[in-house]
Amino acid sequence: MRFRHPDGSAVHLAYCTNVHPAETLDGVLAQLREHCEPVRRRLGRDRLGIGLWLAKDAAHALVSDPSALRGLRTELDRRGLEVVTLNGFPYEGFGAEEVKYRVYRPDWADPERLDHTTALARVLVGLLPDDITEGTVSTLPLAWRTAYDDARAAKAQAALLTLGERLDALAELTGRSIRVGLEPEPGCVVETTGDALAPLTAIAHHRIGICVDTCHLATSFEDPHTALDALTTARVPIVKSQLSAALHAEHPHLPEVRRALAAFDEPRFLHQTRTATASGLRGTDDLGEALVAGALPNAAPWRAHFHVPLHAAPAAPLTSTLPVLRTALTRLVGGPHPLTRHLEVETYTWQALPSDLRPRGRTQLADGIAAELTLARDLLTDLGLKELP
Repeated sequence: MRFRHPDGSAVHLAYCTNVHPAETLDGVLAQLREHCEPVRRRLGRDRLGIGLWLAKDAAHALVSDPSALRGLRTELDRRGLEVVTLNGFPYEGFGAEEVKYRVYRPDWADPERLDHTTALARVLVGLLPDDITEGTVSTLPLAWRTAYDDARAAKAQAALLTLGERLDALAELTGRSIRVGLEPEPGCVVETTGDALAPLTAIAHHRIGICVDTCHLATSFEDPHTALDALTTARVPIVKSQLSAALHAEHPHLPEVRRALAAFDEPRFLHQTRTATASGLRGTDDLGEALVAGALPNAAPWRAHFHVPLHAAPAAPLTSTLPVLRTALTRLVGGPHPLTRHLEVETYTWQALPSDLRPRGRTQLADGIAAELTLARDLLTDLGLKELP
């Protein structure tokens, strides 16, 4: 979905396909047919933006076979779909029964991460619509914090510098610019937007910046205005933003609140949980750990890294951090010029919701994704952006 900002520039809205697990190119093609095109039809649009997640095997198939890449581009066009952004964070296995810490491997100290991200950039050049010259890729925020020392930090920085050189060469060769954004996430080396300032200013490359995920922003209790102003002041490019909402518990000391939270403690993904205290942020790596008596202070609200559907906040006594998303979006695209032009709804946790909230089959899932995109569209038009055909 495309929008015209009041300054005349185009802003793109997509939804991320990591909600539909697929490891192979055939699986990606099936996604377009079984999920993406039905969502587009529900929205009554001739064109729908999707943020493709391409696992290692799918990306390799596309970058090593020009005919396969042309075939995917043809299939996108045929189904009324377009791609300007890729989710390059998960490397493989995102649809496994247990993902947890595996999603952070390989990290930026491992050569596989550089190779994969380079492949994604090359693939995206071939997928961009004819009238678009800029694409974006989000990636993990360096590494999970526990296995990161000075030696690995030096390897990661060198890899990102090499990536910048490769992106420059790709732009010179093709006339199309691909930018890559580190996506701060709780528990990682770069947990907050503030943590991103030092490594990104050290690299100081105009094609490497940050992807602001509004669920992660909220989980770490970052104020959107403060965070985005600091990035702007530091001249860190906001490559893209993922529109998502975290789980919020206003009164975590109450037994009924803890029971409600326990329903979201599931085995597939990590749900890092945080609370803000007078001495700083306190947290656990997973929601189940937070629910152990005494694990976290409970006098102030808790937030958990669980991407809840944008249009459907959990029932009381829980809610979502949709207000943080609204505030961030106002700052991102509500000013005289957009701070980013690529927006992506990213609710990958539909099948991890408590059983009574999960979609029953493809039809309900498509309905839910369409409802999220409708909400995002309404937020954008309320900010003065005009939806384009």
